[in-house]
Amino acid sequence: MEFYLTILLFAASTTITPGPNNIMIMASGLNYGIKNSTPHLLGICFGFPAMVILVGLGFSVIFEKYPLLHEIIKVLGVIYLLYLAWLIAASSPSSLDSKKAQPLSFIQAAFFQWVNPKAWVMATGAVSAYTSVSADVFMQVSYIALAFFIVAFPCVGMWLYFGASLKKYLKSSKHQKVFNLTMALLLFLSVLPVLQELVIHYIH
Repeated sequence: MEFYLTILLFAASTTITPGPNNIMIMASGLNYGIKNSTPHLLGICFGFPAMVILVGLGFSVIFEKYPLLHEIIKVLGVIYLLYLAWLIAASSPSSLDSKKAQPLSFIQAAFFQWVNPKAWVMATGAVSAYTSVSADVFMQVSYIALAFFIVAFPCVGMWLYFGASLKKYLKSSKHQKVFNLTMALLLFLSVLPVLQELVIHYIH
């Protein structure tokens, strides 16, 4: 029982802390509202546990065998996150009112986990820390994924609700623009360590 509670606490503490998922869902909550951002929320809640299962059941072995593939995904992930940060920074209430402006879909949010640096750290960290070869690996990985699935709705949902609730306080276009710029900056800062790691790696 203590083992299960430990995993739940680990899942909750890592899921609720700031990261690309939470920053983006909060920005989506403010700009699009809870209803329109629900597919984005569900994509995170289902997509990350699915990633944990695939990583735990040997997907990470593929990247160990072909490290270049993981490196390519990491680079693409950084580029995509920087692009998303730019989109958030460039967005304005008027541009968001157009029909072209849409929050992430369920599929986009689910697949986003694979280019999310924090998701990789959480998934690989949980699998390596809470699985043992002496026990049934499939059951252990399944429970870890279940733990993340359970905590995802309240933890990520809280960020969505917080973003949406800010709408009534940020009444002017100027205030909403400042909020979007702040979210874009936080998203950039969340990917900065990975960017620095890549720069150092390729320079040396």
